[in-house]
Amino acid sequence: MGVSGPIRVVVAKPGLDGHDRGAKVIARALRDAGMEVIYTGLHQTPEQIVDTAIQEDADAIGMSVLSGAHNTLFAKVIELLRERDAADIKVFGGGIIPEADIPPLKEQGVAEIFTPGTPTGDVVNWVRAHVREPAV
Repeated sequence: MGVSGPIRVVVAKPGLDGHDRGAKVIARALRDAGMEVIYTGLHQTPEQIVDTAIQEDADAIGMSVLSGAHNTLFAKVIELLRERDAADIKVFGGGIIPEADIPPLKEQGVAEIFTPGTPTGDVVNWVRAHVREPAV
């Protein structure tokens, strides 16, 4: 990529779900690991999430979905990134997502899904290994 500086991650809470503790925990873990984190807050639309990621020159979007609308929300974010020529921004997420829904989400372009109970260190390590190496 030729990009310098720390990995930049937008952590987003799409839809009507108002439970954001997990998103805040992940945002803090990524920030503590030296990444720049932009937390969008609650009730974001896919359009708002993609706009933020592009405006902030993000390397990745991490979405927390607990509402059951994960199939629709992830698909819309991926679609908008493609439409805006920003498909290089990796999308990962977590939340209450049934195991059976994970393979189809990955086929659509979601890079990784973390289910409840995943240690924050696993998320940090995955982002470091799969998004890009931070500049030294």
